[in-house]
Amino acid sequence: MKNITVIGAGTMGNGIAHVFAQCGFTVSLVDVNTAQLEKAKATIAKNLDRQIAKGSISEEQKQTTLSNILTYNDIAAGTKNAELVIEAATENIDLKLKIFKQLDEVAPINAILATNTSSISITKIASVTKRSENVIGMHFMNPVPVMKLVEIINGYATKKEITETIVALSKQLGKTPCVVNDYPGFIANRILMPMINEAIYSLYEGVADVAAINTVMKLGMAHPMGPLQLADFIGLDVCLSILNVLQEGFGNPKYAPCPLLVNMVTAGKLGIKSGEGFYTYVPGNKELTVSERFK
Repeated sequence: MKNITVIGAGTMGNGIAHVFAQCGFTVSLVDVNTAQLEKAKATIAKNLDRQIAKGSISEEQKQTTLSNILTYNDIAAGTKNAELVIEAATENIDLKLKIFKQLDEVAPINAILATNTSSISITKIASVTKRSENVIGMHFMNPVPVMKLVEIINGYATKKEITETIVALSKQLGKTPCVVNDYPGFIANRILMPMINEAIYSLYEGVADVAAINTVMKLGMAHPMGPLQLADFIGLDVCLSILNVLQEGFGNPKYAPCPLLVNMVTAGKLGIKSGEGFYTYVPGNKELTVSERFK
C-alpha cells in the first residue's frame, strides 16, 4: 500500500497526512476549501520545523515529506489511485454519511474506506456504501504526529483481513493500534467523556474551582493534562456532540451532558478554537489563565 487519501484538511486531517507522508506514503489531501488546504500545508511545514529543531528529522526529510503530499478540491480526483481513504471531516453524522456515499461511488472498488470518527457508529457509516466489509474506524489522537494510539474500530461487517491490514499499517506508522468493537464512544471516549462531564458537573455544582479540579487529576491520578484543560483542547462542541451520541446510543441518563457545557457551547465558548473555554487563550502565550467567568 502506497497511495493514501485523506478527506478533510483540518487539525486531524493535516496531522494524519503529515504522519503518512513522513513515512513515505503518497498522500492526497482533499478539502473543498482551498484556503484550508494551504493552511494545512503551512501547519505541516511548521510542525516539521519543530521536529528539525528537536533533531528528530533533517531538512531533507522535511522537503521529502512535503513533496509526498498532493492537494485536491475534487474528491474524485483525489481518490483516483487510493488504496486507503481516511475521512477526517467534522464530527457530523450527516456530513460523514454524505462523504461515504460519494466515496463509495468514486474510490477504487478495492480501496479500504476508513473514518477518523471518535464516536459515530462505523456500522451506520458503512451502511450507506456497497462495501461495508471494507469500512473500518481508524481513530487517531490529537496531535497525530505525537500521540501513539490508533483506536481501530470494527464495524459489524468489517472483514478480519481489513482489520489485520489496518493494524499492520498503524504499526508501520510507528503507532500502537488497539482494536475495539462498534458501540457508542468505542473505548476512548466511552471512558474519557463521562470523566470530563463529571469534572464539568463538579465545577457547575461548586465542588471545586477550575485549577483545583485539574490539579487533583494531574497530581493525584498522574494525568498529563487536567480534564477541563483537555476539554478545551478537544473542543467543548466536540465533547457535547460525543456525550449526545453516548446518551442517545445507550439511553442512560449518566451520559447526559452537564447544563454548563451546553450553555458554554451555545454561547460559542468552545475552548482553544474560540479563544475561551474554561481558560482564555492568547496566541503565543503558553500560560493558562482561568476564564473570568470562573474566577
